[in-house]
Amino acid sequence: MPMQTPWKNGMVDEFSVMTFPEVLGKGSRLFGDGMTPAGPALVKARSIPTGVIVATYRPGGAVKTGDFQLAEPSAAEMERRRKLK
Repeated sequence: MPMQTPWKNGMVDEFSVMTFPEVLGKGSRLFGDGMTPAGPALVKARSIPTGVIVATYRPGGAVKTGDFQLAEPSAAEMERRRKLK
């Protein structure tokens, strides 16, 4: 059963995504065409010594859009920028 069917019908309580640090070319989409846009909420994330990242999500409602940039750069960021000049 494609992921879209249980997601659309509110049957998903939680899901985990494993990200492997390999670039092998074009892969398949976890959520394909016809998927309702959603903004899952990150519940936990951990890395394994091999570099694999396991992230667990729960449905989080609507997609949140906007600017992901900090309003004011931190002191560390300002110092990093100064060193680049």
